[in-house]
Parts: sequence; structure tokens; C-alpha cells
Amino acid sequence: MQLWLDAVLIVVAAVLLDRFVGEPPNRFHPLRWIGNTVGFLDRRVKDRATKANRLWGALSYVFVFLLFWLATLAICTALRYYVPGTFAIGTLESSWGEVLWILASAAAFKLSFAVFSFRSHCIPIQKDLLEGRTEDAAAKVQMIVSRDTRGMDAEHIASSCCETVSENLVDSVVSPAAYFGILGVMGAVMFRCANLMDAMWGYLNDEYRHLGFFPAKFDDVLGYVTSRASPAFVAVAAWILRMNYKGVIAAARAEHGKTPSPNSGWPMTAVAAALGISMEKKGVYVMGGGPMPSAEDVTRCCRLVEAASLIFIFAVTLPLYALIGIHVQTFVEEAFHGFLEALF
Repeated sequence: MQLWLDAVLIVVAAVLLDRFVGEPPNRFHPLRWIGNTVGFLDRRVKDRATKANRLWGALSYVFVFLLFWLATLAICTALRYYVPGTFAIGTLESSWGEVLWILASAAAFKLSFAVFSFRSHCIPIQKDLLEGRTEDAAAKVQMIVSRDTRGMDAEHIASSCCETVSENLVDSVVSPAAYFGILGVMGAVMFRCANLMDAMWGYLNDEYRHLGFFPAKFDDVLGYVTSRASPAFVAVAAWILRMNYKGVIAAARAEHGKTPSPNSGWPMTAVAAALGISMEKKGVYVMGGGPMPSAEDVTRCCRLVEAASLIFIFAVTLPLYALIGIHVQTFVEEAFHGFLEALF
């Protein structure tokens, strides 16, 4: 098959996997394996006060990225070049290796992003809120936010859900999908490793001040353009869903600086404006000009972010991948195959 058709099939298959299969069990999830590897490297650090740990943090990122990218590269290359057998459907000819390569590439892409999984986290919280079990909802929301949720009221629980879902528009969809579009599987792994290491090491405290410096800054760099582009897709999704689309981009420009992160404020303020609500993390920020969200607003937030995600994937990632990313990916796989042939 032609590469552009392979690209279409890979992106469509990845979205279908996300929608109908979802995330693999935690113990089998590559992100868990990445996290375990990062934890292993973390335990090797004894003196955390020295600035030399900045170098260790950078080298750790390179090691983690290369380890998981080369593993993915080896799987894709083996399937593409070493699985025998061909078939034809009408005038379309292909090989079983190409089919498995398409599925493997789609799976690798899917594991780097999540469009629909946050709804599954939010539904039990919404149910508790609607049935008046605020303490149970607060306990569940602790699983998706880093703040202390004990004693949190219903409005701030709903706000926590909306904040997490909207922030992850960039971290869990737009950024990995953009780098996949440009660099293929390598780009998706590159971003996911940086984002996960930032989540684990990017704390502003003495323990990770130096060790997490490179992953945190690299994650900020990778998310710089994608975060600032995200309000446009929120606005389009809001227009389609008949929400408040007109003030989305202006609100993002005006309020994005309220969050400690240089990137997360862009999608969060855009979503708050589209929904007509406020989001508040006590003592840190208040964004938006409407009332605090209700349990019903969490559903609206999930629908909005899911729509914005799909618009980005099909309007940006798919053409980028068909024109650029799949060619980068296959070039690297061909080079790796040639290396293996020369070696063995």
C-alpha cells in the first residue's frame, strides 16, 4: 500500500483503539514501565544538593527515551521486514508484515495519547456528587490531582475534574499527537518520556530542584507551541457544540499566566471560557468569569475536550503524519533494518 494510506489507517486505528479498547492494565502499560525505569534511576542518586544532578537528569532522560524508542523501533522494524506472506484485496496488494506494522504503529501512537480515558475517571466522581457523597468524591478526585482534596466541597471537586481534563488536552493529546505527526513513533515517545519525567521529577523542592531541571524545561519547550495553539481547537469545538466560542482565544491570552506552569494555563482558561465557568485551585489561581462548575459541567468539559482532541488529530496530526511523520518513521526503520542486516 502507499504510505499515505498507511498513515490514514494508523491514525484512524489509534483513535479507534483509544475509544473502544482504552488503556491496558496498569502493570502492562508502557508508561508504568517508563515510570519504573525513572524510579530506578532516581534511587541511584544519593547527594541531591549538587548541581551535577542536572547532568544526571539530562542523561537519564536520554537513556529512558532511547531505551523505549529503540524497543518500539525494533518491534516495528521486525514486523515490517521479517513477517512473511502477501495478500490482495481487489487491486490493493499488501503484506501481512505491513498490516502488523500498521497495527503496531497505531498501538504505539495510541499509548502516547488519551482522548476518552478521563471521562472514565470523572464518571464515578460525578455520580458521588449527584448523590451527595462529597467525601467519597473527594477521595476519588485525589487520584487525578496532586492537591490535598480532604474536606473539599462539591464545587471545588467539580473544578478539579475540569482543570485536569482541560490541562490534559495539551499534555495527553495535542503535544504527543503533534510530535507523532512530525517525527512518527519517535516523536510520540520523545514527548511522552519528557512529560512523564517532568511529572515525576519536576517538583519545585530541594529533592528534585536539580535532578528534574532538564526534564521540566524540556517538557516546557516541547509544549510551548502546542499549548498556545490549543485554544483555537477549543474554540472550534465550542462552536460545533454550541458553547461560548467567541471569547475563548481572548480569555486564554488574558488569563493563561495565572497557573504556575507556563503552558497549562492556555487550555485551562480556554475551556473555562467556552464552558462559561470559573476554575479555582485555592491559594493558587482563579480563572474564568462564570460560576464554579457543577457535576453536569464536568460532562460538558469532557465533551468539549474530546471534540477539540479529535479535531486536532484529524485536522493536524493526520495530514502532518501523511506528509512528514510516516516518511521520517520509515526512513529510520529502513536505516535500522540496514544496520541489522550488516551486523548479522
